[in-house]
Amino acid sequence: MSKESSSRSRKPKRGQTREALMEAALDLVVKKAPFSSLSLREVTKRAGVVPTAFYRHFTDMSALGLTLLDESFRTLRQMMRQVRQENQPNENMLRGSMETYFNYVRENRAHFLFVAKELFGGTPTMRNAIRREIRMFTNELAMDMARFPFLNHLSAEDLQMMAGLVVNNVTALTQEMLELEESDTFGQQEVLGTAEKQLRLIFLGVGQWKS
Repeated sequence: MSKESSSRSRKPKRGQTREALMEAALDLVVKKAPFSSLSLREVTKRAGVVPTAFYRHFTDMSALGLTLLDESFRTLRQMMRQVRQENQPNENMLRGSMETYFNYVRENRAHFLFVAKELFGGTPTMRNAIRREIRMFTNELAMDMARFPFLNHLSAEDLQMMAGLVVNNVTALTQEMLELEESDTFGQQEVLGTAEKQLRLIFLGVGQWKS
């Protein structure tokens, strides 16, 4: 097969260009550099489409990045919302929540690497968008905690602070998980165990907290 025909065979079918561009951008982020340093030509070349095809789906690279960000967080929000439907944050729920979350991180490693790189090295637009998503997580978690009877003594401000501690800890441990080799199951279990212990400590300590 000639190089030209091989290139044609890799081109996305009609209707798949948008997904191909998103996958190409993630692939470049994982293998090469932060999203903010990618060029439109690099992404379209990796996707197997001409640069003009890009503009049928995205106005610019920033729009592509924000779409990737929305994709990265939307499913995660839905999944964690379901996990938090338990009546009480007992030990089994904490362990199950962390297992579910870190399994999702491993299965969607490219998306999380994209978010991690943009959070610390991306454009102001991307950094602000990621921080908004994290605030949304924190607010949702605080509202969930408000329905737990053993947290009735906490004010709305305290619940927000507690939710922030949980989210900040999990965010830091996510970074640790991403730095591990995919085959390092021992290291992954260590991160999971640390996450569980830290959450238990937060929930135990809050019982003694007085605003």
